[in-house]
Amino acid sequence: MAQDYKDTESTVAPEQQATFTHRQILAILTGLLLGMFLAALDQTIVATAMRTIADDLNGYSLQAWVTTAYLITATIVTPLYGKLSDIYGRKSFFMAAIALFVFGSVLCTFAQSMPMLAVFRAIQGLGAGGLFSLALAIIGDIVPPRERARYQGYFMAVFGTSSVLGPVIGGLLAGQESIFGIAGWRWVFLVNAPIGLLALAVVWRVLHLPPVHRLVRIDWWGALTLTIGLVPLLVVAEQGQSWGWGSPRSLTCYAIGVVGISAFVVVEYFMGDSALFPLRFFRNQTFALGVVISFLVGAVMFGAIIIVPQYLQVVKGSSPTMSGFQMLPAVLGIAIGSILSGQLISRTGRYRIFTILGAVLTAVAAVLLHSVTADTSLPVFMVFIFVLGLGLGNLLQPLTLAIQNALPPKNMGVSTAAATFFRQIGGTMGVALFLSILFAKLTPAITTQLEDAAQSPEFRQAVAAGLQSPDPAEAGIARALATGDPSATHAAMQDTSFIEHLNATLAEPFKNGFAVAFEAIYPPIVVLAVAALVLILIWREVPLRKKSGLAENAEDTVTDDTDGAAADTV
Repeated sequence: MAQDYKDTESTVAPEQQATFTHRQILAILTGLLLGMFLAALDQTIVATAMRTIADDLNGYSLQAWVTTAYLITATIVTPLYGKLSDIYGRKSFFMAAIALFVFGSVLCTFAQSMPMLAVFRAIQGLGAGGLFSLALAIIGDIVPPRERARYQGYFMAVFGTSSVLGPVIGGLLAGQESIFGIAGWRWVFLVNAPIGLLALAVVWRVLHLPPVHRLVRIDWWGALTLTIGLVPLLVVAEQGQSWGWGSPRSLTCYAIGVVGISAFVVVEYFMGDSALFPLRFFRNQTFALGVVISFLVGAVMFGAIIIVPQYLQVVKGSSPTMSGFQMLPAVLGIAIGSILSGQLISRTGRYRIFTILGAVLTAVAAVLLHSVTADTSLPVFMVFIFVLGLGLGNLLQPLTLAIQNALPPKNMGVSTAAATFFRQIGGTMGVALFLSILFAKLTPAITTQLEDAAQSPEFRQAVAAGLQSPDPAEAGIARALATGDPSATHAAMQDTSFIEHLNATLAEPFKNGFAVAFEAIYPPIVVLAVAALVLILIWREVPLRKKSGLAENAEDTVTDDTDGAAADTV
């Protein structure tokens, strides 16, 4: 079915260079880094401001939809970006991804409810799906795997900078009542517009790659069946706790998901090399295990990181701005782990040892975070998240490098998209499942803490004092507590900002309840990290190539032309 078209029909103009000088690579990197900065900055800004956004839109318990909608669309379009860029070249698709991301960001600025924000974040995700994967694929085109770590520091510098600036900017903006008449948190999305326009201008100006065109079919049916399979599974992962894992709606989602994934596998089989993910690639042990490990790492990373700002804000009472600063140890750990592993990989050509170290550190960090309570001191908590960041830093880049190196250079877009896709799938499911665990534990945990606190004379006195409070929020909660009205517990599921206005004695059971729910998330993360470590231990390391993707493709084209000429002569 796919054999009507052959990759050997691809054309790369011979007059175009296949190798680049250090100066030329740095010029191209400028555009790529701006695109990556856009996506990385958005993730950290939104994560820090999410509590404020959810409280303002009266949907604290709906925030999983906002995150999941973004991750679903970003995940589904990632393999399509990879395949199309392998066929038609990467520049136009990279620019389209930036434009879509900016458009979605502007729409998010005008959201009036959490469901509306979720829809606009989904549009934003359509662009985000191409930003990371295409930037990494372009680097794979122009820089050999062995030397790629030399330039890894630039990516990590941008990632680290955005990770530092994101929480701080997100906290500052979310902490403002309004800026120029617009609510402060809305600037969290609006700030992407000028950065995106600058990225578009720079990419258009500096990104010049040899034209590529391969006469292969586009796997639209694969994209459609993949969407049908993934969306219901991701939705039930987020809603299963409230629906019931065995409810009719959940069972319907399972059934549709299984049918969709089965249809996707059948389509990929018949599409052959034109498939989004050609099935023969999965016979490559390094590639196959690499994407499974990426899946697990994505679940661990997104699941572990997304909860940290909420713990700092709800339990520790930090402002959004302050929680941004308090996240810096995790950012520093990621940057140090990535840069050190990148430099050592460049010198030694070995990458597997760093993934082992990363998985061990991540599991240790999850165990440490499981021990965290409302009374844990901030310095101790910061040490724990630094260890977590250090582990993730040693996992992320070596994994992508290994998966890129496992497949032929002509499939650079597919291999890079696969690394990003499976990590995003893991992240999407991780976020949905871990937030479900959080909210499933939250109500009973707060109820138990309130019942225990009610036995204390100090707490009963605080409730009596709260009834006379001039603050309507405190008076309302005190009234609910005095009458045994469960609305006090339910209030925390919609808007947590009232906790800041409570007397310290009244606030303590709510904070302790959040801490107990937070604690329950990390045992599953330990299990996932250990599973990743076991797979890494049986993972086969492939020596890193010494030529860039474009250079090897150019050599293959010359070889094909020479063979063809020899055949004509015969």
